[in-house]
Amino acid sequence: MRLSGSITALATPFTASGEIDLDAWRRLLQAQLDGGTQAVVVAGSTGEAAALYDAEYDALLRAAVEQIAGRIPVLAGTGHSNTAKTIEQTRRAAASGADFALVVTPPYVRPTQAGLEAHFRAIADDGALPVVMYNVPGRTGCDLQPQSVAGLLAHERIVGIKEARGEPERMAEWLALREEGFAVLSGDDPTACRAILAGADGVISVASNVLPRAFRRLCDLARAGDAAAQDWDARMRAVYDFLGVEPNPIPLKALLQRLGIGHGLRLPLLPLSATHTAAAERCAAAVLELENACRDPLAA
Repeated sequence: MRLSGSITALATPFTASGEIDLDAWRRLLQAQLDGGTQAVVVAGSTGEAAALYDAEYDALLRAAVEQIAGRIPVLAGTGHSNTAKTIEQTRRAAASGADFALVVTPPYVRPTQAGLEAHFRAIADDGALPVVMYNVPGRTGCDLQPQSVAGLLAHERIVGIKEARGEPERMAEWLALREEGFAVLSGDDPTACRAILAGADGVISVASNVLPRAFRRLCDLARAGDAAAQDWDARMRAVYDFLGVEPNPIPLKALLQRLGIGHGLRLPLLPLSATHTAAAERCAAAVLELENACRDPLAA
């Protein structure tokens, strides 16, 4: 399986009492399949992985693997602040049927570049799953420098990077280093179209939880080098802006709840502030309009 196109970093739906909502989870997965999503991430940061118990993590992943049934790749978030724990979690994900591990740079501990290289090499050498590295310095406190880990790109078990920094210069660095079989993926919705037009293979998206058809269309256009991608991207700008009004996945969960999928978050994350209620209603309406436009070729 090669990773490319529109990949969704799935939210984890909860019931009103705070339990995992497996019925809503299956409906979310089906919406992704119906919308043309080309891979999914289970229990990443958008999925509130840090708030999940091991049994919940296993249940989510097994349900996803069962429902998707090999039609698209399933990535599991396995990153921890410690290498040994990350290896253990990656083995756990492999046992549940995941196809790839999405491994964030170790949060909080702020390793050196040499430490980051050793971290990813150890996980890849263990061999439980192919590894997609994930760089999101605004969340983790460390920034994976492309030149520092250039030697890892040829490792047969390191198969991609999710780069959440949006600067075009950073994306250009990864693209210049890219090896055969190594996927360069944007991790930043507002700049994903630009990145794909520049040569990135796709995006691991938050917005595609609620816009699976729209993001598939965006990725198809951008990967074909079609300038219409920029027009389609502009139509989704209001959704990107709303998803940034509070920390991810708070605004996303507000939209999903309005679409009938899930009921909130786990502490210390709180539901969307009341000051953003009107914006959430407007955004939910915009989401439905965009998704319906994708069903109607004349509207698109």
